[in-house]
Amino acid sequence: MNTRGGSAMRLRGLVRKEFLQILRDPSSIAIAFVMPVFLLVLFGYGVSLDAEHVPIGLVAEQPTADSADLTDAFEQSRYFRPTRFLTMAAAREAMREHRIQAIVWLRSDFAARLRRPDGAAIGVFLNGVDANTARLVSGYVQGVWTRWLEARARNHGRPLNTPVSIEPRIWFNSEVRSRNFLVPGLIAVIMTLIGALLTALVMAREWERGTMEALLVTPVAIREILLGKLIPYFVLGMGGMALSVVMALWQFEVPLRGSLLVLFAASALFLLVALGMGLLISIVARSQFVAGQIAIIATFLPAFILSGFIFDIGSMPAVIQGITHIVAARYFVAILQSVFLAGNVWSVILPNAAALVIMALVFFAASRRKARKRLD
Repeated sequence: MNTRGGSAMRLRGLVRKEFLQILRDPSSIAIAFVMPVFLLVLFGYGVSLDAEHVPIGLVAEQPTADSADLTDAFEQSRYFRPTRFLTMAAAREAMREHRIQAIVWLRSDFAARLRRPDGAAIGVFLNGVDANTARLVSGYVQGVWTRWLEARARNHGRPLNTPVSIEPRIWFNSEVRSRNFLVPGLIAVIMTLIGALLTALVMAREWERGTMEALLVTPVAIREILLGKLIPYFVLGMGGMALSVVMALWQFEVPLRGSLLVLFAASALFLLVALGMGLLISIVARSQFVAGQIAIIATFLPAFILSGFIFDIGSMPAVIQGITHIVAARYFVAILQSVFLAGNVWSVILPNAAALVIMALVFFAASRRKARKRLD
């Protein structure tokens, strides 16, 4: 009993010491609470995968009622910000100067060909420097063109004869807002930084300041030292997670269709993985500068690039897809996107949670093995 009581007392003392250190270190508070706000505002408002109000040029060589009606349809679309040009030469020059991203060209015989059985064609020229935007603009032009033909057919009292009629249904993100996709994934990046970066500096800071030697000669066990370091940063990380979720729900209006309890349970599990990674880096590096650099390269960059946060894993080469399986953020991003946008899909949550459990055990086992109460 005395041994257990002494161990608990020593652990409380270590935890209290670490909390006091956090309060005296503004950088830890900034990383845990200021950085999430900054990143969420930056990505929530400044980064968008949507293409809206795209500047395009409209060229009608022979203005008619039909061409005017079609150009009005482009002007009423929220996806485009049209500018009318009298000639193709003027429109091409505007595209070369990057004043517009696409050109819609209605030839002089547009109205006449529109009444023929084979129909009319419109010319579309796209700026392909940004391939993703070019594909989006092409689809939006096709959508405006199809809806205009359908409206025209209804006004003339006849059906639009098309071999295939597409009726799209968008699940999970019906508004097609990239913010709904980016913000949940960004939470994984934020928690990676909070967990791995802060913890990577903990043990290294003790070695640099010479306080680790003082700890090693005390009766404190190595497991108590590790727990005393991890518990405060776990609390700090969950606080940053709570702040991120509040901003996601109320500031950016991202839907949460799953359980809040499942969300925080998965977040706690991922935070343990991030803490384990940071602790292992810190034990090996023994230098704050080296530990910080390794933490950014080994945790933040993979979480940003290889987790599915922005780039689709299925579109990556097979070798890179294989590498993503050792990136913990990959599993957490899948859970976040499922809980936020689809709900508690257990066939997604449980396998990814199991992978996080395995990774947490591996990192903590490696940290415990590398940590020794000796100076060498």
